[in-house]
Amino acid sequence: MEVIEIQVAEGIVPIVDKEFSLAVGFFDGLHKGHQTVIQQAIDIGEELHIASAVMTFNPHPSHLFSNDSGKIGYITPLEEKQRILAEMGIDTLFIVAFDRKLADLTPQEFVDSVLKKLNVRHVTAGFDFTFGAKGKGTMDQMSELASGDFETTCINKVADGGEKISSTRIRQLLAEGGVAETATLLGRPFRSIGVVVDGDKRGRQLGFPTANIVPGKELIVPRNGVYAVHFTVDGTIYDGVCNIGVKPTFDHPDQARKTIEVNVFNFDGDLYGQQVIVDWVEHIRPEQKFNSIDMLIKQIADDKETAKKILSKKD
Repeated sequence: MEVIEIQVAEGIVPIVDKEFSLAVGFFDGLHKGHQTVIQQAIDIGEELHIASAVMTFNPHPSHLFSNDSGKIGYITPLEEKQRILAEMGIDTLFIVAFDRKLADLTPQEFVDSVLKKLNVRHVTAGFDFTFGAKGKGTMDQMSELASGDFETTCINKVADGGEKISSTRIRQLLAEGGVAETATLLGRPFRSIGVVVDGDKRGRQLGFPTANIVPGKELIVPRNGVYAVHFTVDGTIYDGVCNIGVKPTFDHPDQARKTIEVNVFNFDGDLYGQQVIVDWVEHIRPEQKFNSIDMLIKQIADDKETAKKILSKKD
């Protein structure tokens, strides 16, 4: 998959020598609704015998217009988004820098100075995609703004359980610990990618050594609690049980730093400094404080057995 970066503020909008069937949107999560939009663009490209392409934006608009507390965490970081799109068979990915210049373009200017310059022959987007300053441009208007230079397709709402599949819905599910439900909407498990760091070795002292993981900056993590997970390092997938939280049995919750700790089953080796993948399979229980270390050890052993049972049905 070819990756082309576009910076409107710097006047970097390449002139390309082939035509595209383009899917456009932010596509955070690349959930089943996004996949429907993108697959339609791929299908139209095949029908027209032209290349398929996706246009996404980086960073999320909230990172431009909000302070730190208002910034929306990513479901899929850009690198992961690229991997998934390549697997879907997209020919070209356009990554458009979302900056003040882009945000201030009128809908007509966005069509003229971005889409038309890319030799787009067909544009597909979801029914709720908006573009141009203050999101005033809609898919109902895009065909008129194109002035016959390209055709458009608008994809209607894609639902699950009668409710629209959306990035907002997925973020809410993750905030509630609903990783299994999230996987249904994504079509794959929710994934965290991070680096293993040196911890306090407390898990090893309890008889359950853990990999302490720092997830990528600005990524969403599920609600505090215990989860059955798949853990990938160096391309090998292991089963595991993960605790995410502040370790209230040992630390004061208001002062402790949130950690992601995975007890990896049937693994013996040094993970420090390595990039690893955690695929969240199912929530087991909320995080809780125990009155004694013995009670904690017993619960961890029970959690491990519960995770094994859950994961045996998934493998």
